Amino acid sequence: MAYQPIETQRLVIRKFRPDDFWELFEYLSDKEVVKYEPYEPYTRSEAVREAEFRSHSDEFFAVTPKGGRLIGNLYLGKRNYDTRELGFVFSRQWQGQGYATEAAAALLDYAFGTLKVHRVMAECNPLNERSWKLMERLGMRREGEFKQSVYYKKDLQGNPVWQDTLQYAILQDEWQK
Repeated sequence: MAYQPIETQRLVIRKFRPDDFWELFEYLSDKEVVKYEPYEPYTRSEAVREAEFRSHSDEFFAVTPKGGRLIGNLYLGKRNYDTRELGFVFSRQWQGQGYATEAAAALLDYAFGTLKVHRVMAECNPLNERSWKLMERLGMRREGEFKQSVYYKKDLQGNPVWQDTLQYAILQDEWQK
């Protein structure tokens, strides 16, 4: 299916382009931005490869202010049983201004309205308060807290650094209300 950019009051949500690598690098190389992500800060060459990969993906979305440059990204990954997983990462200077909430709400409209998915879920580390509060602003319900359920990184001795996970979700009929 051809994807048309989504416009909100302040934003354009579009497919990634390979030339988005520089802005992608700017925020994904920030260790505070990627603190809770399952990867280390990106190098410039990793950002070039990632922008190219995302330009061919139907799961990653670039977020720009109207007439502006890339400020963050959304993820809408395919899961089993007509479910999608929502994710979001925004440049530090654009956080706390409602852009992630505005963009994620528009993507939920797209998921439930255009894609006709049944359920959208999201996960985050309980220490990532900004993320779980954003999910709650979107009307997502906390479905569970899983203790030491995942690890993405290892300590200096090679041991997993386990972390807890919160899971949130919303159903199509709940979103439509």
